[in-house]
Amino acid sequence: MIPAFSVRMPCDVQSVNIGGHTVVFIDDFLQQPHALVEAACASAFEAAGSVTEKKGYPGVRAPAPLAYTQALTALADPLIKANFPIPADLPVKVGLSAFSLTTTAPEALGPLQCTPHFDASSPHYMAVLLYLCDSQHGGTGFYRHNATGLQRITAADRERYLDVYHQEVNLRRPAARYFDRSDERFTFLGMMPARFNRLVVYPGSLLHSACINPACSLSSDPRRGRLTVNTFYDF
Repeated sequence: MIPAFSVRMPCDVQSVNIGGHTVVFIDDFLQQPHALVEAACASAFEAAGSVTEKKGYPGVRAPAPLAYTQALTALADPLIKANFPIPADLPVKVGLSAFSLTTTAPEALGPLQCTPHFDASSPHYMAVLLYLCDSQHGGTGFYRHNATGLQRITAADRERYLDVYHQEVNLRRPAARYFDRSDERFTFLGMMPARFNRLVVYPGSLLHSACINPACSLSSDPRRGRLTVNTFYDF
């Protein structure tokens, strides 16, 4: 019997260059992805940590199965080190690993949820995203901040970027929408489209945003909504 969350081997590892940065992806990642969807349906979702403050992830989350996170980590550690400039001797540290469903209506978003963001400015912080939804649910977009010219927020750039960014937000509140295209503040560089059972890996310091289709994606039903598994690693 195949374990429920086994990775399909051999993996077809591919990469694209977006704004000069590598984004790695693997299609048909799990042998039995629908088993993970069923696990999500049996999970108790709760509002993400700071959603009541109208910042952070605009939806609900539930812990991913430990067996999935363990199977993913066994592959992700060498995969990340082979494709990104991370020293081979650094141990992997697993952060959040959770099912995620975007559920907040655009008009209920806070200003910080209406622009691209970065996950962390540490040099080896990596985001690993598994899509358990199809292309109608958009994808993940990557951006450049026009005023600073930054695409990736490092520790050296963080304070300068945040000073300019917050000044912009305070001067004029962003439109209440899910960010998915260029405006006067951010330039769209490219998108990794959603595809069922597609794994995507990128540095968490890149400015990015979930490209959301509010007409179909804002559902708390894992079989109908924008279901993903978000796992974060640091080295």
